[in-house]
This record gives sequence, structure tokens and C-alpha cells, in this order.
Amino acid sequence: MRSIWNGAISFGLVSIPIKLVNATENHSIHFRQIHLADGGRIRYRKVCELDEEEVQGGEIGKAYEDADGTMIPITDEDLAQLPLPTAKTIEIVAFVPADQIDPLQMDAAYYLSANGVPAAKPYTLLREALKRSNKVAVAKYALRGRERLGMLRVVDDVIAMHGLLWPDEIRAPEGVAPDGDVTVRDAELDLADALMDTLGEVDMDSLHDDYREAVEELIAAKASGETVRPAESGDTGGGKVIDLIAALENSVQAAKKSRGEEGAGAEDKSDGEMADVHPIKKTSGKPTGKSSAQTTKKSSAAAKKSTPKTTGAKKSTSTTKKATGSRSTAKKTTKTAAKKQTSSGGTGTKKTASSRKRASA
Repeated sequence: MRSIWNGAISFGLVSIPIKLVNATENHSIHFRQIHLADGGRIRYRKVCELDEEEVQGGEIGKAYEDADGTMIPITDEDLAQLPLPTAKTIEIVAFVPADQIDPLQMDAAYYLSANGVPAAKPYTLLREALKRSNKVAVAKYALRGRERLGMLRVVDDVIAMHGLLWPDEIRAPEGVAPDGDVTVRDAELDLADALMDTLGEVDMDSLHDDYREAVEELIAAKASGETVRPAESGDTGGGKVIDLIAALENSVQAAKKSRGEEGAGAEDKSDGEMADVHPIKKTSGKPTGKSSAQTTKKSSAAAKKSTPKTTGAKKSTSTTKKATGSRSTAKKTTKTAAKKQTSSGGTGTKKTASSRKRASA
């Protein structure tokens, strides 16, 4: 990788020669401006306002525009003479925990490469010290005509530097938060937690730019003369007032379905819904007499007709009570008949004995 800056890391009295290399690259697709009438490319030319002549790059300098419009020329020699200790040095000023750096301050990222064999030892020393301390280094450096703030940390076996915005360059989020008091219920938070758990983690290497791929396919299709079919636009519901609970529940189900989890289509009963209740048919003993059989038939008919859960249960209970009363009545009838049979049997025995006495006389 080509270096964009050469200098040194100032680590106390230790100086580490390094090269600065871009750690990121831009894969955006760039377009040219053209004249719609004939397809000719539109170019911008740098023209002097005074003589209206085009000026080449070597004739262009820099100046500061004062409040009254006056241009104050500033040359590269003027800037080089400024007492800037970080002109060719990344000066470490402190070591702090990583969580003290606000992610809003993060800017461009660079790799720091040891410049030459003598730099390997102090470079490795700083790298291992950062690893063991679990801290990051805050540093100052100068790049592209201005002094900047940076953060040094270890990535694998390389020291990386993130450019940081100065604290006064971070705007306060005034007027950005929603107006008024908004109440979030525990049920909504629980569903949000469930959605977060369902989505889970992701392999960052698996993420890619779908839009850039679609643009590349569009360009390839047009270059080959193919007809480009418009993509189907899905309604995401943006800007609509929705039922938040329903949206969260549907999101959880959709996330489970996309991950192929079992039971993704089954929806849980929400609080307040009543489940269907079916009466349980009780099996009784052997029926005694016609009344018991008729009662059993009535009980079955009543159970089939019962549509509401509570009404069916009450009818089944009352019918069961009637059946029980019929059984007790049948038992009483059986006992009474047995007693009569016993009493009639005793009378017949007495008559037989008297007849025998008369015969012997």
C-alpha cells in the first residue's frame, strides 16, 4: 500500500519512524455530468474573475477571504514557518480508556507502518504496551495543512490511527429529540428486547453494499443493450402511524422466519384473550334401570349443544347431578323391594311350620 505521509511517533523521548497508509477505501460508483442533447461531457474550468481567462493549476494559490471580501494571500512557505511541532510528528499526549472516546469524533482511519528496520523494536514496544494496558493513545498530528487530533489503537499486529474531530467540532443535539413526554410501556420494551435477541449478532464480513451491486448490474445491462426491468418496490410503511405492539410482534415473527427457527408462524395468545373451554365427559358406572339410561343420553345431548364454555359446563354439572339423583332413587327402590321380599319370605316359612304341626297331631 502506498504511504501518504512520512513522519515519526513521539512516545516520550522515544521516536518511532512510521509511514501513514490509508486503512479504508471508497467503493462508491462515480458518475460524470453530460449534456443531455448530445451526450457531451460537462467539464468545469477554473476561470479568473478579473480577466475571465482560464487558469492552470500551477498558477493557482490560496488566500483567506476577510469579512469585507478582501483576499489575504497565504503561501506554503508562510505555513511551513509556523511553529508547529506536529508538522512531521504524531505526538502522543495521553493514554485513556477506549470508552472515553466519543464515537461521534471518529474520522478517517489509517495504518501506521514501521519505517525501516530500526523502527521495528520501538514500534513493537508501543504496540505491546497498548495491548497490555487496554487503553488507547490520544495524539496530535498535522496533515493536509492543518493540525488534527488522533487516536492510536492496536488492530491485529498493527497500530492503527483514527482521525478525531476536535471537541468543539461536535455539535450539540439541540432540538433533535422528540418533543413532549413519550411513555414507553414495559410490554413494548419486552417485545423490543425479543426482537433484538432474535436478530442476534452478525458477521460483519458478510455485509455488503446491495445498492452498489444493483447500480453495477444496471450499467452492465445498459452497456449490452438489454432492457432494464424496474424493481418491485415494497411498501415499508414509512411515515405511517402504526400499531407499535403489532409491528414489533410481526418483526419478531419475520426475523424468526428468516432465520429458519421453528414455531415462527405460531403466534402466542395475547393477554386478555380467553381460550376455548370444552366440557369433559365423565364415565359413570353401569346404569340401573331406564331412568339411568335416559339420563346418560340427555347428558350427552346437553354436552353437544353447549357452545359457550361456561354455559356448557353448568349444563353438564346440572345433568350430572340429575343422573346422580336418579341412581340414588334406583338404589332406594332396590332396597325397598328387597325388604318386602324378605318380609314375605318370613311369613311363608311360619305358615309351613304350622301345617306340619297339624299333620303330626
